Amino acid sequence: MNDVDQLRRRSVGAPAARSVLLTTLGEYVLPAPEGVWQETLIAALGALGHKPQAARQALARSVSADWLQTTRHGRRSRIHLTPSAEAMLRTGAARIYRFGEPWAWDGEWLLVILRVPEQRREVRHQLRTRLAWAGFGSLGGGLWISPHVERESELRDGVPSDSVAELQSFRARLGTIGDPEKLVADAWELSAVAAGYRAFVNRFADLRPRTPKGIFRAQTLLVHEWRRFPFLDPDLPETMLPDAWPRSRAHAVFTDRHALWHAPAQEYFAALEGRQSAELAPRPAPPRPAPRGSAPRGSGDAGSSKSSRIASK
Repeated sequence: MNDVDQLRRRSVGAPAARSVLLTTLGEYVLPAPEGVWQETLIAALGALGHKPQAARQALARSVSADWLQTTRHGRRSRIHLTPSAEAMLRTGAARIYRFGEPWAWDGEWLLVILRVPEQRREVRHQLRTRLAWAGFGSLGGGLWISPHVERESELRDGVPSDSVAELQSFRARLGTIGDPEKLVADAWELSAVAAGYRAFVNRFADLRPRTPKGIFRAQTLLVHEWRRFPFLDPDLPETMLPDAWPRSRAHAVFTDRHALWHAPAQEYFAALEGRQSAELAPRPAPPRPAPRGSAPRGSGDAGSSKSSRIASK
């Protein structure tokens, strides 16, 4: 499974602790090359509603999956991204923050014909899923289309040379026969995507968290919800979209809220990390008690002074 497939699986799946951990790593750990304490991530996931046991399991599985590596500092562990996880998260960040902006289309379509032997249904399912995640729409009979001709190389790189599947690509333009709107309706189920955008707007447009923890939670969940859309929305050009398509409104909410909450969310996470570092800082040793039976400091001098005064009388 390559980096893009990992991102897709964790982005569109259920919001389990490991999926939310991926968002947390991308937002707060990716900009920190020195890594973070394990307890910082457990506390962060706790602020997002995940119990410590679930957070520890998510971290352990991420280490096993080669997302994270740990270094021991006494009884504690410091967490670092592996090179492969860093590359995956940078790919994800580029997709998340570029997605939703209008783009120019020259009218050219990418067509892909998929052929897989009937007895290899698992391969067919895998490639159909890959095509759908890449934003291709199915017209039936093994024919898939996309307005993103640049994704041809992504498909080519994702299919091994010794695969039993056969892919053939073409580039073409629409002719004068047929209805483009019906073509889009047949190839993609856009109603579910539109419903997702409207739910996103309803959840975040009027959200006004007032505490540092509340802002951290809102910002992280904002990114977590938004990063699903690049894998659900085929990102069709404006001219091919239904009327009142809600993506532009959702994108405006995302960019506005993200900019507003970015600094305080980062500060909250830094405070969690600072708290863990402070607990590990060496503390000054307590004063050593005086030996048993010895006189308190200054008692000898006071006694000698008193004796001198008595003697002088």
